[in-house]
Amino acid sequence: MAMPRLLRLLWGKRSLLSSWTWLILAWALLSWGLWLSQRNAGAWVQAPRMGLLDWQPGLWQSQPWRLWTAALVHWSGAHLLLNLLACAALVAWGNAVGVGARQTLAWLLAWPLAQLLLATTPSLPRYGGLSGLLHAGVAIGAWALVWQGPTRRRLVGAAVLVGLAIKLAFEVPLLGRDVPALPLPDAPGFVVANYAHFTGTVAGLVCASALHLALRLGPQRARG
Repeated sequence: MAMPRLLRLLWGKRSLLSSWTWLILAWALLSWGLWLSQRNAGAWVQAPRMGLLDWQPGLWQSQPWRLWTAALVHWSGAHLLLNLLACAALVAWGNAVGVGARQTLAWLLAWPLAQLLLATTPSLPRYGGLSGLLHAGVAIGAWALVWQGPTRRRLVGAAVLVGLAIKLAFEVPLLGRDVPALPLPDAPGFVVANYAHFTGTVAGLVCASALHLALRLGPQRARG
């Protein structure tokens, strides 16, 4: 009896899980499944399947699937665990913001764009992980707050965007600053790709603002 009731709650008209949450669950499960499939395949760097999925700037034009699959590749168990914990935080963030289908669509559009923007830096020969995409989610939620609801919610959204900007200013080399790279836990030879946090944030804001503008201009053109 409990299982049918749970299914009705999940799939019924008034679903407990939003499209935003389902998207996060999909990314988390795909990342976890890929990690498990590679766990016994030897070193990650030598695993041929991982080499076909991670981000490599010289290959995305001939192998465009990397724009999507790179976010699902993780270099160590600790790397995956940190991003899964961040996924849980993004579920809570989405529920607090009250995101809808519009924000989920913006996040889906930001998925490949966040990786594509990595081509703007020559210092990142390989990349894998959800962190850039998760930064996009934070930015999209904050953008939604800025453009909806009472003044208090708008101020919260603006504060989150300012906080993101400050975080990225410390993480990403600007004006020639040399920022030391932080090693990834349990992944020798790999470091935290702070630039991916920047590209994810930019991708999220670009997609959220473009979709917002398109939906606002559409009715105006129809009336005109």
